[in-house]
Amino acid sequence: MKKYTFVLAPDSFKESLTAKEVCIAMESGLKAVFPDATFIHVPMADGGEGTTQSLIDATGGTLHPLIVTGPLGTPVEACFGITGNGRTAIIEMASASGIQHTRRENRSPLSATTYGTGELIRACLDKGVSEIILGIGGSATNDGGAGMARALGVCFYDAQDTLLPEGGGALSRLKRIDISGLDPRLAAVNIQIACDVTNPLCGGSGASAIFGPQKGATPEMVTRLDESLRHYADVISRQLGKNVADIPGSGAAGGLGAGLLAFTGCTLRPGIDIVLQYSQLDQKLIGADYCFTGEGRIDHQTAFGKTPFGVAKAAKAAGIPVIAITGSIGEGTEALYPQGIGAIFSIVPQADSLPHLLRKGAVNITQTCENVGRLIKLAAQ
Repeated sequence: MKKYTFVLAPDSFKESLTAKEVCIAMESGLKAVFPDATFIHVPMADGGEGTTQSLIDATGGTLHPLIVTGPLGTPVEACFGITGNGRTAIIEMASASGIQHTRRENRSPLSATTYGTGELIRACLDKGVSEIILGIGGSATNDGGAGMARALGVCFYDAQDTLLPEGGGALSRLKRIDISGLDPRLAAVNIQIACDVTNPLCGGSGASAIFGPQKGATPEMVTRLDESLRHYADVISRQLGKNVADIPGSGAAGGLGAGLLAFTGCTLRPGIDIVLQYSQLDQKLIGADYCFTGEGRIDHQTAFGKTPFGVAKAAKAAGIPVIAITGSIGEGTEALYPQGIGAIFSIVPQADSLPHLLRKGAVNITQTCENVGRLIKLAAQ
Protein backbone atom coordinates (compact mmCIF):
# COMPACT_ATOMS: atom_id res chain seq x y z
CA MET A 1 0.00 0.00 0.00
CA LYS A 2 1.14 3.53 -0.78
CA LYS A 3 2.82 5.33 2.11
CA TYR A 4 0.90 8.54 2.64
CA THR A 5 2.00 11.89 4.02
CA PHE A 6 -0.61 13.94 5.87
CA VAL A 7 -0.14 17.58 6.85
CA LEU A 8 -2.36 18.36 9.85
CA ALA A 9 -3.00 22.12 10.09
CA PRO A 10 -6.07 22.82 12.24
CA ASP A 11 -7.01 25.73 14.46
CA SER A 12 -8.06 25.12 18.04
CA PHE A 13 -11.57 23.92 18.81
CA LYS A 14 -12.56 26.66 21.23
CA GLU A 15 -13.33 25.52 24.79
CA SER A 16 -12.42 21.96 23.80
CA LEU A 17 -8.91 21.44 22.39
CA THR A 18 -5.81 23.43 21.48
CA ALA A 19 -4.64 23.23 17.87
CA LYS A 20 -1.83 20.90 18.92
CA GLU A 21 -4.30 18.59 20.66
CA VAL A 22 -6.44 18.57 17.52
CA CYS A 23 -3.37 17.50 15.51
CA ILE A 24 -2.77 14.63 17.92
CA ALA A 25 -6.41 13.50 17.70
CA MET A 26 -6.37 13.71 13.89
CA GLU A 27 -3.21 11.61 13.69
CA SER A 28 -4.64 9.02 16.05
CA GLY A 29 -7.63 8.47 13.78
CA LEU A 30 -5.72 8.42 10.51
CA LYS A 31 -3.01 6.19 11.94
CA ALA A 32 -5.58 3.49 12.62
CA VAL A 33 -5.98 3.23 8.83
CA PHE A 34 -2.49 4.23 7.70
CA PRO A 35 -0.07 2.99 10.39
CA ASP A 36 3.00 3.67 8.23
CA ALA A 37 2.01 7.18 7.15
CA THR A 38 4.04 10.31 7.84
CA PHE A 39 2.22 12.97 9.87
CA ILE A 40 3.37 16.60 9.88
CA HIS A 41 1.77 18.69 12.64
CA VAL A 42 1.32 22.41 11.93
CA PRO A 43 -0.90 23.87 14.70
CA MET A 44 -2.59 26.97 13.27
CA ALA A 45 -4.47 30.10 14.33
CA ASP A 46 -5.80 33.25 12.69
CA GLY A 47 -4.39 35.88 15.04
CA GLY A 48 -7.04 35.55 17.73
CA GLU A 49 -7.22 33.35 20.78
CA GLY A 50 -4.73 30.50 20.56
CA THR A 51 -2.25 32.24 18.27
CA THR A 52 0.54 32.30 20.85
CA GLN A 53 0.12 28.62 21.70
CA SER A 54 -0.09 27.60 18.04
CA LEU A 55 3.07 29.40 17.02
CA ILE A 56 4.93 28.14 20.07
CA ASP A 57 3.86 24.58 19.23
CA ALA A 58 4.72 25.03 15.55
CA THR A 59 8.20 26.42 16.22
CA GLY A 60 9.22 24.55 19.36
CA GLY A 61 9.15 27.75 21.36
CA THR A 62 8.51 28.59 25.00
CA LEU A 63 5.76 30.32 26.98
CA HIS A 64 6.62 32.97 29.56
CA PRO A 65 4.06 33.85 32.28
CA LEU A 66 4.08 37.39 33.64
CA ILE A 67 2.02 39.33 36.17
CA VAL A 68 0.87 42.57 34.52
CA THR A 69 -1.68 45.33 35.01
CA GLY A 70 -5.12 44.11 33.98
CA PRO A 71 -7.73 46.20 32.18
CA LEU A 72 -9.26 47.35 35.48
CA GLY A 73 -5.89 48.28 36.98
CA THR A 74 -5.51 45.17 39.13
CA PRO A 75 -2.79 42.52 38.61
CA VAL A 76 -3.56 39.63 36.26
CA GLU A 77 -1.51 36.69 35.06
CA ALA A 78 -0.69 36.95 31.37
CA CYS A 79 1.89 35.31 29.14
CA PHE A 80 3.87 35.77 25.95
CA GLY A 81 5.72 33.34 23.73
CA ILE A 82 9.19 33.18 22.21
CA THR A 83 9.63 31.08 19.07
CA GLY A 84 12.15 28.27 18.96
CA ASN A 85 14.80 30.39 17.24
CA GLY A 86 14.57 32.99 20.03
CA ARG A 87 14.10 35.86 17.59
CA THR A 88 10.33 36.33 17.54
CA ALA A 89 7.92 37.07 20.37
CA ILE A 90 4.19 36.38 20.18
CA ILE A 91 1.64 38.30 22.23
CA GLU A 92 -2.14 38.15 22.45
CA MET A 93 -3.28 41.49 23.84
CA ALA A 94 -6.28 39.74 25.41
CA SER A 95 -3.87 37.84 27.66
CA ALA A 96 -3.24 41.10 29.51
CA SER A 97 -6.16 43.36 28.57
CA GLY A 98 -8.91 40.96 27.56
CA ILE A 99 -12.54 40.98 28.51
CA GLN A 100 -12.10 37.65 30.31
CA HIS A 101 -10.37 39.63 33.08
CA THR A 102 -13.66 41.42 33.85
CA ARG A 103 -17.13 40.44 34.96
CA ARG A 104 -20.22 41.79 33.28
CA GLU A 105 -21.10 43.87 36.34
CA ASN A 106 -17.69 45.56 36.69
CA ARG A 107 -16.77 46.34 33.09
CA SER A 108 -15.55 49.90 32.80
CA PRO A 109 -15.00 51.03 29.20
CA LEU A 110 -14.30 54.64 30.21
CA SER A 111 -11.36 53.75 32.44
CA ALA A 112 -10.19 50.31 31.23
CA THR A 113 -6.54 50.33 30.18
CA THR A 114 -4.18 48.51 27.81
CA TYR A 115 -1.24 49.21 30.14
CA GLY A 116 -0.68 45.49 30.66
CA THR A 117 -0.30 44.94 26.92
CA GLY A 118 2.49 47.51 26.96
CA GLU A 119 4.11 45.63 29.83
CA LEU A 120 4.08 42.45 27.73
CA ILE A 121 5.73 44.31 24.84
CA ARG A 122 8.38 45.65 27.22
CA ALA A 123 9.04 42.14 28.55
CA CYS A 124 9.55 40.92 24.99
CA LEU A 125 12.01 43.74 24.34
CA ASP A 126 13.88 42.63 27.46
CA LYS A 127 14.30 39.21 25.80
CA GLY A 128 16.19 40.84 22.94
CA VAL A 129 13.82 39.75 20.17
CA SER A 130 14.00 41.27 16.70
CA GLU A 131 10.33 40.67 15.85
CA ILE A 132 7.03 40.87 17.72
CA ILE A 133 3.75 39.40 16.51
CA LEU A 134 0.86 40.98 18.39
CA GLY A 135 -2.66 39.63 18.06
CA ILE A 136 -5.29 42.22 18.88
CA GLY A 137 -8.84 41.26 19.71
CA GLY A 138 -11.05 40.25 22.61
CA SER A 139 -10.24 43.42 24.56
CA ALA A 140 -12.01 44.94 27.55
CA THR A 141 -10.58 48.34 26.64
CA ASN A 142 -11.46 51.45 24.62
CA ASP A 143 -8.42 53.63 25.33
CA GLY A 144 -6.93 53.91 21.85
CA GLY A 145 -3.82 52.10 23.05
CA ALA A 146 -2.88 55.00 25.32
CA GLY A 147 -2.31 52.65 28.25
CA MET A 148 -0.03 50.49 26.14
CA ALA A 149 1.92 53.60 25.13
CA ARG A 150 2.24 54.71 28.78
CA ALA A 151 3.85 51.40 29.70
CA LEU A 152 6.41 52.05 26.95
CA GLY A 153 7.28 55.55 28.14
CA VAL A 154 4.77 57.93 26.51
CA CYS A 155 3.15 60.62 28.67
CA PHE A 156 -0.25 62.24 28.11
CA TYR A 157 -0.99 65.66 29.61
CA ASP A 158 -4.07 67.86 29.96
CA ALA A 159 -4.25 71.66 29.59
CA GLN A 160 -2.90 72.10 33.14
CA ASP A 161 0.09 69.91 32.22
CA THR A 162 -1.17 67.20 34.55
CA LEU A 163 -0.85 63.56 33.58
CA LEU A 164 -4.15 62.10 32.42
CA PRO A 165 -5.61 59.09 34.24
CA GLU A 166 -6.01 55.75 32.51
CA GLY A 167 -8.84 55.01 30.10
CA GLY A 168 -10.44 56.32 26.96
CA GLY A 169 -12.81 58.64 28.78
CA ALA A 170 -9.96 60.91 29.88
CA LEU A 171 -8.61 61.39 26.35
CA SER A 172 -11.13 64.16 25.69
CA ARG A 173 -8.91 66.34 27.93
CA LEU A 174 -5.68 65.47 26.09
CA LYS A 175 -3.56 68.54 25.31
CA ARG A 176 0.00 67.31 24.88
CA ILE A 177 1.79 64.03 24.09
CA ASP A 178 5.39 63.59 25.22
CA ILE A 179 7.19 60.75 23.41
CA SER A 180 10.69 61.65 24.65
CA GLY A 181 10.61 58.67 27.02
CA LEU A 182 9.37 56.16 24.45
CA ASP A 183 11.43 52.96 24.70
CA PRO A 184 14.13 53.35 22.02
CA ARG A 185 14.34 49.58 21.49
CA LEU A 186 11.01 49.71 19.62
CA ALA A 187 12.74 51.34 16.66
CA ALA A 188 14.89 48.24 16.10
CA VAL A 189 12.06 45.69 16.26
CA ASN A 190 9.77 44.57 13.43
CA ILE A 191 6.25 44.62 14.89
CA GLN A 192 3.45 42.88 13.00
CA ILE A 193 -0.11 43.33 14.20
CA ALA A 194 -2.45 40.41 13.57
CA CYS A 195 -5.68 42.27 12.89
CA ASP A 196 -8.74 40.71 11.29
CA VAL A 197 -11.13 43.67 11.46
CA THR A 198 -11.10 46.72 9.21
CA ASN A 199 -12.93 49.15 11.48
CA PRO A 200 -11.53 52.70 11.65
CA LEU A 201 -10.94 54.39 14.98
CA CYS A 202 -13.98 56.67 15.01
CA GLY A 203 -17.48 57.05 13.62
CA GLY A 204 -20.39 54.73 13.08
CA SER A 205 -18.17 51.75 12.26
CA GLY A 206 -15.44 52.75 14.70
CA ALA A 207 -14.10 51.17 17.87
CA SER A 208 -16.59 52.74 20.29
CA ALA A 209 -19.76 52.31 18.24
CA ILE A 210 -19.18 48.72 17.14
CA PHE A 211 -17.29 47.17 20.04
CA GLY A 212 -18.04 49.52 22.97
CA PRO A 213 -21.40 47.96 23.90
CA GLN A 214 -19.76 44.53 24.23
CA LYS A 215 -17.51 46.05 26.87
CA GLY A 216 -20.33 47.59 28.90
CA ALA A 217 -20.64 50.98 27.21
CA THR A 218 -24.07 52.62 27.31
CA PRO A 219 -25.16 54.76 24.33
CA GLU A 220 -24.01 57.84 26.24
CA MET A 221 -20.63 56.25 26.92
CA VAL A 222 -20.27 55.28 23.25
CA THR A 223 -20.77 58.90 22.22
CA ARG A 224 -18.28 60.14 24.84
CA LEU A 225 -15.68 57.53 23.93
CA ASP A 226 -16.01 58.19 20.20
CA GLU A 227 -15.52 61.92 20.75
CA SER A 228 -12.54 61.24 23.02
CA LEU A 229 -10.86 58.98 20.45
CA ARG A 230 -11.51 61.51 17.69
CA HIS A 231 -9.83 64.20 19.78
CA TYR A 232 -6.99 61.79 20.58
CA ALA A 233 -6.48 61.16 16.86
CA ASP A 234 -6.50 64.89 16.15
CA VAL A 235 -3.77 65.51 18.74
CA ILE A 236 -1.70 62.62 17.34
CA SER A 237 -2.08 64.08 13.85
CA ARG A 238 -1.03 67.60 14.91
CA GLN A 239 1.83 66.66 17.20
CA LEU A 240 3.18 63.42 15.71
CA GLY A 241 2.22 63.89 12.08
CA LYS A 242 0.43 60.53 11.87
CA ASN A 243 -3.13 60.10 10.67
CA VAL A 244 -4.50 57.10 12.53
CA ALA A 245 -8.22 57.86 12.54
CA ASP A 246 -9.23 56.39 9.19
CA ILE A 247 -6.79 53.52 8.67
CA PRO A 248 -8.63 50.18 8.36
CA GLY A 249 -7.94 48.24 11.55
CA SER A 250 -7.10 51.29 13.67
CA GLY A 251 -10.32 50.66 15.62
CA ALA A 252 -9.38 47.09 16.51
CA ALA A 253 -9.25 46.21 20.22
CA GLY A 254 -10.77 49.50 21.35
CA GLY A 255 -8.42 51.54 19.21
CA LEU A 256 -5.25 49.70 20.19
CA GLY A 257 -4.55 49.48 16.46
CA ALA A 258 -4.41 53.28 16.31
CA GLY A 259 -2.10 53.50 19.31
CA LEU A 260 0.30 50.96 17.85
CA LEU A 261 0.34 52.82 14.53
CA ALA A 262 0.99 56.10 16.35
CA PHE A 263 3.77 54.99 18.69
CA THR A 264 5.48 52.05 16.97
CA GLY A 265 6.61 51.29 13.45
CA CYS A 266 4.14 48.43 13.16
CA THR A 267 2.30 47.01 10.17
CA LEU A 268 -1.25 45.63 10.29
CA ARG A 269 -1.78 42.28 8.55
CA PRO A 270 -4.46 39.58 8.49
CA GLY A 271 -3.65 37.19 11.31
CA ILE A 272 -3.84 34.06 9.22
CA ASP A 273 -1.23 35.46 6.80
CA ILE A 274 1.19 36.00 9.66
CA VAL A 275 0.65 32.52 11.09
CA LEU A 276 1.04 30.94 7.64
CA GLN A 277 4.36 32.75 7.24
CA TYR A 278 5.83 31.86 10.62
CA SER A 279 4.57 28.28 10.65
CA GLN A 280 6.12 27.74 7.17
CA LEU A 281 3.07 25.77 6.12
CA ASP A 282 3.85 26.20 2.41
CA GLN A 283 7.17 24.38 2.84
CA LYS A 284 5.63 21.63 4.96
CA LEU A 285 3.01 20.96 2.30
CA ILE A 286 5.63 19.97 -0.27
CA GLY A 287 5.24 16.30 -1.14
CA ALA A 288 2.12 15.79 0.99
CA ASP A 289 -0.82 13.69 -0.18
CA TYR A 290 -3.52 15.35 1.92
CA CYS A 291 -3.90 18.35 4.20
CA PHE A 292 -6.35 18.21 7.09
CA THR A 293 -7.54 21.47 8.67
CA GLY A 294 -10.49 22.52 10.82
CA GLU A 295 -11.88 24.51 13.73
CA GLY A 296 -14.91 24.48 15.99
CA ARG A 297 -17.31 25.93 13.41
CA ILE A 298 -17.13 26.36 9.66
CA ASP A 299 -19.67 28.60 7.91
CA HIS A 300 -19.91 31.56 5.53
CA GLN A 301 -17.61 33.62 7.79
CA THR A 302 -14.76 31.13 7.31
CA ALA A 303 -13.87 32.78 3.99
CA PHE A 304 -13.09 36.06 5.78
CA GLY A 305 -9.63 35.25 7.06
CA LYS A 306 -10.36 32.20 9.21
CA THR A 307 -7.81 29.41 9.56
CA PRO A 308 -9.38 26.72 7.32
CA PHE A 309 -9.70 29.21 4.47
CA GLY A 310 -6.10 30.36 4.79
CA VAL A 311 -4.83 26.78 4.95
CA ALA A 312 -6.95 25.83 1.94
CA LYS A 313 -5.51 28.67 -0.14
CA ALA A 314 -1.96 27.59 0.69
CA ALA A 315 -2.70 23.94 -0.04
CA LYS A 316 -4.52 24.74 -3.28
CA ALA A 317 -1.45 26.67 -4.46
CA ALA A 318 0.62 23.55 -3.72
CA GLY A 319 -1.87 21.24 -5.43
CA ILE A 320 -2.69 19.38 -2.20
CA PRO A 321 -6.31 18.32 -1.52
CA VAL A 322 -7.80 19.65 1.72
CA ILE A 323 -10.24 17.98 4.10
CA ALA A 324 -11.80 20.10 6.85
CA ILE A 325 -12.96 18.71 10.20
CA THR A 326 -15.33 20.78 12.33
CA GLY A 327 -17.73 20.62 15.21
CA SER A 328 -20.50 22.57 13.54
CA ILE A 329 -21.22 23.18 9.84
CA GLY A 330 -23.13 26.41 9.26
CA GLU A 331 -24.71 28.00 6.22
CA GLY A 332 -22.71 29.22 3.25
CA THR A 333 -20.00 26.56 3.22
CA GLU A 334 -20.57 25.88 -0.47
CA ALA A 335 -18.54 29.02 -1.21
CA LEU A 336 -15.48 27.33 0.31
CA TYR A 337 -15.24 24.45 -2.15
CA PRO A 338 -13.95 26.48 -5.12
CA GLN A 339 -11.35 28.01 -2.76
CA GLY A 340 -9.57 24.73 -2.06
CA ILE A 341 -11.54 22.88 0.61
CA GLY A 342 -12.43 19.52 -0.92
CA ALA A 343 -14.78 18.22 1.76
CA ILE A 344 -16.07 19.20 5.21
CA PHE A 345 -16.95 16.67 7.92
CA SER A 346 -18.65 17.32 11.25
CA ILE A 347 -17.31 15.38 14.22
CA VAL A 348 -20.67 15.31 16.04
CA PRO A 349 -21.79 11.65 16.14
CA GLN A 350 -25.25 12.20 17.63
CA ALA A 351 -27.51 14.74 19.30
CA ASP A 352 -25.93 15.66 22.63
CA SER A 353 -25.41 18.56 25.02
CA LEU A 354 -22.74 21.09 24.09
CA PRO A 355 -20.74 20.63 27.33
CA HIS A 356 -20.56 16.87 26.70
CA LEU A 357 -19.58 17.36 23.06
CA LEU A 358 -16.81 19.76 24.11
CA ARG A 359 -15.46 17.17 26.57
CA LYS A 360 -15.56 14.47 23.89
CA GLY A 361 -13.81 16.60 21.26
CA ALA A 362 -10.66 14.50 20.98
CA VAL A 363 -12.54 11.19 20.78
CA ASN A 364 -14.92 12.52 18.14
CA ILE A 365 -12.11 14.02 16.03
CA THR A 366 -10.21 10.73 16.17
CA GLN A 367 -13.28 8.75 15.16
CA THR A 368 -14.14 11.13 12.32
CA CYS A 369 -10.59 11.13 10.94
CA GLU A 370 -10.48 7.33 11.05
CA ASN A 371 -13.70 7.23 9.01
CA VAL A 372 -12.32 9.77 6.53
CA GLY A 373 -9.12 7.73 6.32
CA ARG A 374 -11.12 4.61 5.48
CA LEU A 375 -12.87 6.56 2.72
CA ILE A 376 -9.47 7.66 1.32
CA LYS A 377 -8.25 4.05 1.42
CA LEU A 378 -11.40 2.80 -0.26
CA ALA A 379 -11.12 5.41 -3.02
CA ALA A 380 -7.47 4.45 -3.63
CA GLN A 381 -8.46 0.82 -4.07
